[in-house]
Amino acid sequence: MVSVPPPRRSLLSFGWIIPVLGLLVLLVAFVWKPWVDRRPIVVGILHSQTGPLATSERAVIDAVVLALEQVNARGGLLGREVKWVIADGKSDEAVFASEAQRLITEEKVSALFGCWTSASRKAVKPVVEQSNHLLLYPVQYEGCEVSPNIVYLGAAPNQQIVPALAWSQERVGRKVYIVGSDYVFPRVAGEIIRRQVTALDGEVVGETYLPLGSKDVAAAIASIRAARPDVILNTINGDTNVAFFEALQREGRDGARIPVISFSIAENELQEIGNLSALEGHYAVWNYFQSIERPENAAFIAAFRARFGESRVVSDPMEAAYCGALLWARAVTEAGTEAVDEVRTRLRGQSLNAPEGVVTIDPATQHLWKTVRVGKIGRDGQFEIVWDSRYPIRPVPYPISQPPSAWATLIDTLFRGWGGRWSRPTS
Repeated sequence: MVSVPPPRRSLLSFGWIIPVLGLLVLLVAFVWKPWVDRRPIVVGILHSQTGPLATSERAVIDAVVLALEQVNARGGLLGREVKWVIADGKSDEAVFASEAQRLITEEKVSALFGCWTSASRKAVKPVVEQSNHLLLYPVQYEGCEVSPNIVYLGAAPNQQIVPALAWSQERVGRKVYIVGSDYVFPRVAGEIIRRQVTALDGEVVGETYLPLGSKDVAAAIASIRAARPDVILNTINGDTNVAFFEALQREGRDGARIPVISFSIAENELQEIGNLSALEGHYAVWNYFQSIERPENAAFIAAFRARFGESRVVSDPMEAAYCGALLWARAVTEAGTEAVDEVRTRLRGQSLNAPEGVVTIDPATQHLWKTVRVGKIGRDGQFEIVWDSRYPIRPVPYPISQPPSAWATLIDTLFRGWGGRWSRPTS
């Protein structure tokens, strides 16, 4: 009798194994999740909480925190909570550099949101470049810089200084006096102003620079009195503005007689200064004012006040910092990782319907396209918008009045002349 071997079972008869194994994998992944990264994504917020610049910078911290809290309220990023470490730059560029290094190496942050003055940004720039890290910088500045490791959220010169000069030369007067703090932004801004005033057939009748945080403005006021300008262009930063405007008021030079156009005074500074009679009628040039009438701006103001108090105001650097955090969060989502290289790639070209209007990160320069606005200070501490560019302006980091190499030489000369610092030493 010939034995017949049992029939072979087809592999297909075990087809149920694959779906079952798949279900087991999903069960492990979504119930136990032992290998899924659930650690928080940590970022650093680096601003001055002490020193003469704290008045401006503390409010920017709140704006970044608001944005990150909103991100977490929507479920975080990549299924992970976003946490932040706040560091105090102490209004000192050397402290900014050391704290940036600590946040990167010890706190292992995925991005830095911070810096106020160009001196602090210049000090942090080599830190983020050597670490191949990422800084999102929220303040208008002097330009003459492009870094693959920095996203410039504030205005470049052609989005603030240059249009402000064109406006003031036409509507205010051609005799200009420049007053500023003695660090890299006001010094380079002064050169930009001198070149443009000359091109517009105006005249710079005087120029004074004051140490950061100084309250001694008597010599500046005396020089202005002697020069008799049509307009004062102000690049003073920090608490010095209080002493400067109060001294101007004592001189009887109110906004109706010799207007001051400021590039670093916004709503938050007006609230801190308090003496609005010394400021009423003067001007500031920004991309954002709290008085902008847009639904997106109303929502931003309402959310900020609900979180930090009904008496609080918002300003251009605060709005820029808020938008920067949201743009970063979107880039992380699209990249599927918080890794710097991938996030930086995704940031380029990102757009946001921001409180100020639509902003877009220019892929070539990592600066934002922004609308320019001139605001007149009212007695309520708000700005009446008296002129705007109507459309976002493409950023041009290097002013066209001279070649980039010449701007680089000017900045290097300042740095060397100040003993390897980005502001004039006060001692």
